[in-house]
Amino acid sequence: MCRNTVPVAFYCIETMKGTGIMSEKLKLYGFNNLTKSLSFNIFDICYAETQKEQKEYIEYLDNMYNSHRLINILTNLTQMIGAQILNISQQDYEPQGASVTMLIAEKTLASMRKTHVAHLDKSHVTVHTYPEYHPETCVATFRTDIDVSTCGKITPLSTLDYLIAEFDSDVITMDYRVRGFTRNLNGKKLFIDHEISSIQEYIDEGTLKKYKVADMNMPEANLFHTKMMRKKIDLEDYVFNTNINEFSKKKKQDMENYLKKEMTEIYGNNRLLKQPAVPILA
Repeated sequence: MCRNTVPVAFYCIETMKGTGIMSEKLKLYGFNNLTKSLSFNIFDICYAETQKEQKEYIEYLDNMYNSHRLINILTNLTQMIGAQILNISQQDYEPQGASVTMLIAEKTLASMRKTHVAHLDKSHVTVHTYPEYHPETCVATFRTDIDVSTCGKITPLSTLDYLIAEFDSDVITMDYRVRGFTRNLNGKKLFIDHEISSIQEYIDEGTLKKYKVADMNMPEANLFHTKMMRKKIDLEDYVFNTNINEFSKKKKQDMENYLKKEMTEIYGNNRLLKQPAVPILA
């Protein structure tokens, strides 16, 4: 929830397309009460035929992305968006998984009429990890969910390249929405304070070339959805504690096909599966 503590006559924000900075200054009355939320779901996939290999892979990633490592990642993220950390909550789970929640605030210190006031727009960042495998499959997946909700001048879009690079991202789904409203000096409501037609505008072109990308946007509702799936599969990056050269050419092709199938199902939310939906019994 966004809560502003001190009234200010107006301040200016600058946002530009693709960077969160506009070429023209936008003068607002009072606080910028817009809430900008970015939901980020990352899937890392590994080929593991045996249950032993699956467990070893999950244990490795679970240790690699424990709560302490996640705190470091989120701390860097808050620095990138110009925020300060107010509070941290962390938890590692048994048998696996971790969660971190940070309450953050904008660092802006405004000076109005010789009075110094802190502009504290309450925001938060959360991350949860979900390791998953099944003995009847040949893959193990490690899902990371990240939510960044900010108010005021802070925008989470500038962190996309960092988050994609920080995690081994095979399949990514992103949702960005802007809620609430602020006002200009004439009292007119403003429901968004920056230009955007797609989340892709905030992702480096070099990164986008590595992925198959699709959008489902509702700009009239300030709601934007982008999903990405890695194009090229290098098997050496998808096996754990295994020498890929030990496999035959046919085996390697079967492994690659299996990985592609798994990634495509996640990317398409199982829409390509022909199996009927299973009813949920009350």
